[in-house]
Amino acid sequence: MGGILDLLQSDIGKTLINGTSKQLGKNKQQTTSALTTALPLILGAMKNNTKNKSGASGLLGALDNQQHDGSILDNLGSILGGSNIDSKILNDGAGILGHVFSGKQNNVAHAISTKSGLDQSSAMDILKVAAPIVMGFLGKQKRQKNIQDSNGIGDLLGNLLGGSAKNNQSMVEKILDADGDGSVIDDIIGMASGSKKKGGIGSILSGFFGSK
Repeated sequence: MGGILDLLQSDIGKTLINGTSKQLGKNKQQTTSALTTALPLILGAMKNNTKNKSGASGLLGALDNQQHDGSILDNLGSILGGSNIDSKILNDGAGILGHVFSGKQNNVAHAISTKSGLDQSSAMDILKVAAPIVMGFLGKQKRQKNIQDSNGIGDLLGNLLGGSAKNNQSMVEKILDADGDGSVIDDIIGMASGSKKKGGIGSILSGFFGSK
C-alpha cells in the first residue's frame, strides 16, 4: 500500500485535481500544491487525534458510516463534474475539518493558501473537498483490512503517512509539530505567518514539496 500522496498520482487523483481546478476556476499547479499539502495534514491531524482511545473510537465510528465507505472515490467525476461542487460533500468536509483540527481549520487554510498561492477561501474549499476523500479512502481501507480497533487504525494512518520505521519520523509528523513541542496548530499558524523559528514548518514544507 502506498502513501496518501500516491493517491494524487492515480486516476482518482487526476480526477480530483482536474475537477477541483475547474470548479474553483484555479490552475492545476496551484490546486495540486494545495492538495499535496492538505491531504497529509488532514491525515496527520487524524493520527494525532487517535493517540487517545476516545479519538480512535470516534474515527472508527465515523468510518463505519455509509457516507465514508469509499464510494465517493468512484463518483468523483459526477461530484466534481457539474456546475457546482456537491453541497453535501462540502458540508461533510466542513464537519470533518472542524473535528480533526479542533475548530482551528481557518489557520490550516491560511497555511495552505500561503504555500499554494491560492486565496484563503479557495484553500478552504479544497480542504472541504479533500476531507471526505480522505475519509472515504480510510473507510475503504478499513473494510478491506477488517480493522476494528485503535491499534489497527493507528497503524493504517501511520502507513499512509509514510510508514513508522523506529528511527525515521514521518513527513507529516515533522510538518505537524515542527518545533517538537507537541502542539500541531501553532506550527501551522507559524508557517502561515512566517513567525516560526528557522528550520520550522515552513522549511519542512519547502523541503518536501518544493518552494512556491
